[in-house]
Amino acid sequence: MNERPEERSRIMRAVKGHDTGPEMIVRRLVHGMGYRFRLHRTDLPGKPDLVFPRLHKVVFVHGCFWHGHDCARGARIPIHNRDYWTSKIARNKERDKNVPLALRTLGWKSLQIWECELRDILSLKQRLKRFLGARL
Repeated sequence: MNERPEERSRIMRAVKGHDTGPEMIVRRLVHGMGYRFRLHRTDLPGKPDLVFPRLHKVVFVHGCFWHGHDCARGARIPIHNRDYWTSKIARNKERDKNVPLALRTLGWKSLQIWECELRDILSLKQRLKRFLGARL
């Protein structure tokens, strides 16, 4: 990718913070499994993507690039402005490390789903069932 800086800026401005493609896949999957949830509660640490209030459980759907996952997509760092991206992703990883502890302190359990895990929906579905337990 050899975009000009203006083109890169336009692309990055278009990136959404919520209701992303991976998040929508997880939401549809969980809803299809019969679970009901709330979205993006700002009163909880990390502003979880899916919130199951009665279960006191939350799910985060992380993009591999944005949250520095150790898969091929997450390991990529843009060529241009490399220092900025390295610093930004490091901050995201540090924040992501602290959020589950803050949630646990408040009595919530959390599950982190990586974008690359969406390739194996059957495995993801089993993982979600184990985490969420029986529907009430």
